[in-house]
Amino acid sequence: MNFIWSKLLPYDANPLPEGANAMPNLDFTLTGDYVELHNLLKITGLADSGGSAKMMVADGAVTVDGRVETRKTCKIRAGQVVLLGDTRIAVHEA
Repeated sequence: MNFIWSKLLPYDANPLPEGANAMPNLDFTLTGDYVELHNLLKITGLADSGGSAKMMVADGAVTVDGRVETRKTCKIRAGQVVLLGDTRIAVHEA
């Protein structure tokens, strides 16, 4: 099942030429103390829906601060870095 959604993500569809910056960076500013991981993926547009975001997390496709995170409701706080494929999300305080 993992292969279905991963084939649909933009970072799989168009590999960059050698030497190009392969890691797009996104900055996310918190409006509260934290955001749940699956909601962060949905808000930033990396997942089309909450269900697909939860599937990505459950399948182990997401890392938080360099470690695979499989808890869908993991609290992401300012200063943490989330990776999904080639996309890096830096989380900041408001």
